[in-house]
Amino acid sequence: MVCSSPPEVTMVRVVPPSLVIADAHRLFVAGLSKLLANKFRIISTVSDGRSLVDVAQRLHPDLILTELAMPLMTGLEAIHRIRRAMPSMRIVCISSNSDDDTIRDCFQKGASGFIPKTASGAELELGLRRVLHGDIYLSQRLPQSAKLFSESVSTIADEQGPLTERQVEVLQLLAEGKTMKEVAAVLNLTTRTVAFHKYRLMSTLNLNTNAAVVQYALQHRLVFA
Repeated sequence: MVCSSPPEVTMVRVVPPSLVIADAHRLFVAGLSKLLANKFRIISTVSDGRSLVDVAQRLHPDLILTELAMPLMTGLEAIHRIRRAMPSMRIVCISSNSDDDTIRDCFQKGASGFIPKTASGAELELGLRRVLHGDIYLSQRLPQSAKLFSESVSTIADEQGPLTERQVEVLQLLAEGKTMKEVAAVLNLTTRTVAFHKYRLMSTLNLNTNAAVVQYALQHRLVFA
C-alpha cells in the first residue's frame, strides 16, 4: 500500500492596501498613522498639497486621505490635479470644516468620501474601506442636506475657472502672505514671471489690491482662514 503525502498548503500573504496621508499638522498625522497602521500600508505622509500631488503620481497608492487646509496648495486643488492625472484614484477628505459648501467642493473636485475630524476611529476605517471598494462615503454625522453632493462624485471637475493652473498656484501662495520672491522659489520661476502671472490674474479677476487677492482666495477656497 502506497501512502500518499498530504497536499502542500500554500500560504497566501495578504498585502494591506497602500495609503497616503496628507495633513499640515504632524501630530494629527502621527495619530492617524498609528490608528490605521494595522489595517493599511502607509507608504507616505505629506504636509502640503504640492507634495501630495507629487507623491500620488510617483507612488500610485490605493487610497489617499487628505485634509483640505494645507500650505502651498490646498487639498481641494491637489484632489483636482490628482484626479485629472489619475481618474481612478480613490480619495477621502478629512476636515474640521463640514459645511455644505466644503462638502460639495470636495465631491466636485473628485473626492469619493468625506469624513469630519470629529468622527470615531471605527467610522474612519469604515469610510476608507467603503471608498476603497468603490463606494461613495459620506459620514452619517453630517447634515442630510449634504448627502446630495455625493451624486456628483463620478464627475471630475475639468473647469479650473477663469485662471490657469499656474495662476491658481501663484494666487494661493500670494494669499498665504508669501512675497513674489518666495513664490518664485516655491514654483521654480523667476520673480519677473511671478509678477507677470500676478498682473494677469488680477486683471482677469478685476482685483485691484493685495487685500482683494486674499479675499478672492478665501471665497473660492484657495486658502482657508
